[in-house]
Amino acid sequence: MKKFITFEGIDGSGKSTQISLLCNRFEALGIQYTSVREPGGTRISEKIREILLQKENLELTAEAESLLFQAARAQLTAEVILPALQEDRFVICDRFTDSSLAYQGFGRGLDLKALETLNNYATQNTQPLLTFILDVDVATSLERRVVKVTDRMESGGEAFMGKIRRGYMELAGKNPGRYYLMDGSLDKNELFQQIWNILLEKYVGVLK
Repeated sequence: MKKFITFEGIDGSGKSTQISLLCNRFEALGIQYTSVREPGGTRISEKIREILLQKENLELTAEAESLLFQAARAQLTAEVILPALQEDRFVICDRFTDSSLAYQGFGRGLDLKALETLNNYATQNTQPLLTFILDVDVATSLERRVVKVTDRMESGGEAFMGKIRRGYMELAGKNPGRYYLMDGSLDKNELFQQIWNILLEKYVGVLK
């Protein structure tokens, strides 16, 4: 069974918190895992991340943005994700292919079929077994992010975030076997318990 878990959601949805809690649980149980983020996770991918997130790059087109994300993803998949899966380690990824569909597809208006083709090419057809979509409304997202400086992707505004949120909901409805739409406004420990219960069901005999 593929040990590949991804976390998705609009900015400020609580992904980083839940990933940290999951990593802590895996460590406490002695479970081997690799945790990565997108874009990033390798030397080359981190350099691409800088280009994507720097606010001075506002002239970056949606098409160029999409291809840069795919380049970073291709490097991360080949260099980190696939080797970890081959070693039978869990891989926990903060964003993956669904982010391209949500942000560049639903958010920027690029063709979803084209993005799916690029996703498959960049990842060598690698798909997560489980994707947790942490859902919060746009107002909550803005409130949670008010304390930090926004990057280029986060500065798209409320309408942009609203499109992305609706996109994630549409994705979740298409494949309920892989996507789990979670209430990101819950207390972090309550939400983590729900996530952990789902993982226990999916990985019977592997997690206890």
